[in-house]
Amino acid sequence: MDYHNLSDAAILRQIGTFVKHHRINQQKSQDQLSSDAGISRSTLSLLERGEKVNLITLIQVLRVLDQLDWLAEFELSQTISPIEYIKLQKKHERQRVRNSDRAAENPPSEW
Repeated sequence: MDYHNLSDAAILRQIGTFVKHHRINQQKSQDQLSSDAGISRSTLSLLERGEKVNLITLIQVLRVLDQLDWLAEFELSQTISPIEYIKLQKKHERQRVRNSDRAAENPPSEW
């Protein structure tokens, strides 16, 4: 489904349908699910009808339905820009030691 072409109201209805579908598949009543989620039955009814509810309400309901897997879409992977990568590589490159530098550090012994 192309969610970019849907209105906000249509997306809310889709979310409500998703919640209702999983509630029914788990053989839970609205009273049971709303009680387990810590919300009122009327709030759950609003959610299932695609009405506006708080985001925390959606999270509470999805947690009880064991449907929080979709949150993986919000995980950010750490990326590094090519320029930053080159800078890091330069920091870790082995530095050559000049003989003149070594001579200054270790004067010849008098053996």
